[in-house]
Amino acid sequence: MPATQFWHERGLWLLTAGPAIWAVHFLASYVGAAVYCAKWATATAALDPIQRYVAVLTAMALLGILGLGWNAYRRWYHAGDPEPPHDAATLADRRRFLGFAALLLCGLSFVATIYTALAALLAASCR
Repeated sequence: MPATQFWHERGLWLLTAGPAIWAVHFLASYVGAAVYCAKWATATAALDPIQRYVAVLTAMALLGILGLGWNAYRRWYHAGDPEPPHDAATLADRRRFLGFAALLLCGLSFVATIYTALAALLAASCR
């Protein structure tokens, strides 16, 4: 089954994918920083290694969320009339609604990922 058909038929997975990427990024960032500070760094050590790790992790997460957001945008906007509400009992309206909701969740996840990264990138030490 081609990837586009997979996401087209399973709209609820597209809905949860953006927040799932943010959640994995959040856990990997904070757990990575906690392990680094507990095991290898002193209380006043610089956080350069963990900041590089979080920067790379953030770039990968943002690219993934952007890709999912683009897919959701295409599903919502190019499926016919993009103007909400999509409340008719038709398959097309259900797809447009799921695409619009997934697009909004990807936008929220994008912003949340940036805020998660800012905490790690602006910290000066493990203290």
